[in-house]
Amino acid sequence: MASISTLGVGSGLDLNTVLSNLETAEKAQLTPISNQQSSYTAKLSGYGTLKNALTAFQTANTTLNSADLFTATATTSSTNAFSATTTGSAIPGKYTIAVSQLAQAQTLTTTQTQSDTKTAIASGDSVITIQQGGGKDPVKINLSAANSSLAGIRDAINNAKAGVSASIINVGNGQYRLSLTANNTGADNAMSISVSGDSALQSFMGYDKTAATNGMTESVTAQNAKLTVNNIPIENDSNTISDALENITLNLNDVTTGNQTLNITKDTSKAEKAINDWVTAYNSLQDTFASLTKYTAVDPGSDSQDSSNGALLGDSTLRTIQTQLKSMLSNSLSTSSFKTLAQIGVTTDPGTGKLNVDSKKLEAALQKDPDGVGQMLVGDGKKTGMTTTIATNLTSWLSKTGIIQSATDGVSKTLNNLTQQYNDASTRIDNMMASYKAQFTQLDVLMNSLNSTSSYLTQQFTTSSSKS
Repeated sequence: MASISTLGVGSGLDLNTVLSNLETAEKAQLTPISNQQSSYTAKLSGYGTLKNALTAFQTANTTLNSADLFTATATTSSTNAFSATTTGSAIPGKYTIAVSQLAQAQTLTTTQTQSDTKTAIASGDSVITIQQGGGKDPVKINLSAANSSLAGIRDAINNAKAGVSASIINVGNGQYRLSLTANNTGADNAMSISVSGDSALQSFMGYDKTAATNGMTESVTAQNAKLTVNNIPIENDSNTISDALENITLNLNDVTTGNQTLNITKDTSKAEKAINDWVTAYNSLQDTFASLTKYTAVDPGSDSQDSSNGALLGDSTLRTIQTQLKSMLSNSLSTSSFKTLAQIGVTTDPGTGKLNVDSKKLEAALQKDPDGVGQMLVGDGKKTGMTTTIATNLTSWLSKTGIIQSATDGVSKTLNNLTQQYNDASTRIDNMMASYKAQFTQLDVLMNSLNSTSSYLTQQFTTSSSKS
């Protein structure tokens, strides 16, 4: 059968061109499907862009949606001997503090030395008992004679998680001592050490504060922190004290020279920054809305839209989110005097939908009534408050069952259908072209045969005529 390159040889017709034109005409049916595929692919990408923009705005909204921002305080100390941290509920004020003693963790060190860390000290198996404070259960550590070297004792104690850290100290001249330090500071964490089963090991590391002789000596004494706050004496087993002043944690670093001061003041800078960051994120979201819904006018006679149009132009999902979000920029149910963003200096540009911040007005509102601003923005943090309402809706929009995912699933389904339509149409066209080619080939063969017959008959008639 003749190939496409030899079509028309038998018939004398330009069958290659005819077949090519037929194929071009049939494949024109694929163009609308291909255009739809491009449009829906762009839409799918647009939903991804929308989701990312909403997620970025959600981060800023979550930060602003915190009541602690509007009761935040700052701390300043007249000395480096102590510092303080506060929760949002700390009451501003001035405190006089004097630190006379820091809390310490007890350290015990053996009086005897060993010439290496591998030689066993005990001649028999033993049990080391570590007791910290009077009310705590003792920790018992089984130790074999073979494992009673300095290294073995150290590892056995550390592996027991006994609230004590063991280490080996090289004191020079090839001599080593065993040292035990309580993990926690304070007098209640002072240790006593006893060994049963081997007298040599008891002599080496036994310790009882009340005993006349001990194998270990107290190189650092266990003690509590001692200080006064507004001339009221306080004692604590830690240098981090969270229960002396309400919602204030004191961090002791050193003893003080006489009385020093700690000032707790209102700090509106954190709330102001969170509001400005929220506005920036909101405006960035508006830019995304504008890009995704961009429209470029075309000539009245044109059948197609401009290719620079936004991927979600006219999209109901985006329009719903945009409209609902705009409606949430107030809190008429606020229990404070603030009901709208404009009252704290945040206004909307009617042309772009973006927000503008009057820094002076915002600072004044936060200085005058930070709780009121917090009530308007955060509310109860559950159902009321502008950022609380926005947070609830953002969670819904971005969820696996939200409107963005539903729209994405719908577009993906349509794309799958279009792909199937394109493949079916393409297969049908390929089959049709194969059929046309087969028919043209048969036509060529038939025409070639007829031409041959015609030539033969003509020759016969010519020969016959010449003989007569």
